[in-house]
Amino acid sequence: MRKIHLFAAITFLVACTSSPDKSKTETVKASDPDSAKQESLTYPFTPDYSSDFEIGDAKNAQTLLELYRNWDNNTLDNSKSSFAEIDTMYFSDGTMFAGSRDSLFAIANKMRGQMGSVVDSVHAWVPLRSKDKNEDWVLIWTREISTDSKGKKTAKEIHEVWRFDKNGKINLMYQYEQRPPKMPPSPPRKK
Repeated sequence: MRKIHLFAAITFLVACTSSPDKSKTETVKASDPDSAKQESLTYPFTPDYSSDFEIGDAKNAQTLLELYRNWDNNTLDNSKSSFAEIDTMYFSDGTMFAGSRDSLFAIANKMRGQMGSVVDSVHAWVPLRSKDKNEDWVLIWTREISTDSKGKKTAKEIHEVWRFDKNGKINLMYQYEQRPPKMPPSPPRKK
């Protein structure tokens, strides 16, 4: 399942920067880590962004996980220095933020303050580096459960893609979310 999420995230990165040309293909050498076998693969698309990724800097993943902890603890300002001066954030509800770090934190703190308690259960993360674009990213999957002041719990599955600049500062984020499916009520037990 995690391989599917990683593939989906990399596919997103590949598709996010320019208009696709469906007639192009890409031929690459692929290696099987369990053998010395090399084969040439021809993909049905050429990526608009990159297909040349490697595992990135674990420090970026650490920065992001600390941000998540500060989000849960409602101490978001502790992560302010992890952001670049100008940021762009694309949120799952269709909104976008583009502006200064101070403006971002004013909005984020207000939003977080209205949420009540928040607990993230982080499923997985992976730092990536696009070798040909010289860019660092961290992909993260989590379940966020928030409880409002009346005790109502809301759960959502979140996938986010974060880009880091050359100074290790966050400067771009894409967010996707899904509400967990509602389970049908269990049938009554027979006595």
